[in-house]
Amino acid sequence: MNDILDSPDTPESFAFLPGAVHSPVILHVPHSSREIPAPVRAGIVLDDAALESELDHITDAHTAELAAAAAEAAGLRPWRFVNRLSRLVVDPERFPDEREEMLAVGMGAVYTGTSHRAPLRSADSDPRPLISRWFHPYARAMTAAVTDRLAATGRAVIIDIHSYPTARLPYELHGDGPRPPICLGTDSFHTPPELVALAEKAFSGLGGVGIDSPFSGAYVPLRYYEREPGVAALMVEIRRDTYMKEPGGPVGPGFSRLVSALTTLVDAVGG
Repeated sequence: MNDILDSPDTPESFAFLPGAVHSPVILHVPHSSREIPAPVRAGIVLDDAALESELDHITDAHTAELAAAAAEAAGLRPWRFVNRLSRLVVDPERFPDEREEMLAVGMGAVYTGTSHRAPLRSADSDPRPLISRWFHPYARAMTAAVTDRLAATGRAVIIDIHSYPTARLPYELHGDGPRPPICLGTDSFHTPPELVALAEKAFSGLGGVGIDSPFSGAYVPLRYYEREPGVAALMVEIRRDTYMKEPGGPVGPGFSRLVSALTTLVDAVGG
């Protein structure tokens, strides 16, 4: 995997952190960072205070620390792929074309609107330079990471770690359903029932586990999407009041329970 570790994009846009050679698990953390490079910041129309507020609401705070702690505690260390840039630069989990339903609220691969549906970028801004510079290198590297796990272990299991606010934000297209402490997002092709069952058991002590509400789906690189059954994926959405002060505050006592639960899942999947 030296082609990833030595990539000129790695120090700025993502970190690929190796795990045990026999682990199929990749902990994917796409939305934990608040970092926005200066040239990208120049294209955002919010003033500094409004931008900080938006980052408080849209960032999946402390999820990189959660993945790191679970990796350290796991019996077989998982691999980690962590976005070092804010999702306000590009969102690596969106479709980069018209397939993306979040385009309806200005939140495709490059956001033009905020979580409260205010303008983030000018309406005539061109997303292509950002997609070329940030989105495609990220996608290639994540694809290579999955390819490597398939070659080494015969399978790859992507556990996609997110968090979400207790109260629905205006950008949410499907936010009128239940908001359980843990929401498991599934994909009809890439999320086998046994993976869901393992996750439900691992997170059972955290106050409730729901499926596909308020968020659904699971991230798989497009090369393998609906093509390779050896790639399994599950999205873990954690309601923020269970582990931190909202909207962008510090972790609370629930964080250690989350680490234990995620570690249990990693051990169950990777063993």
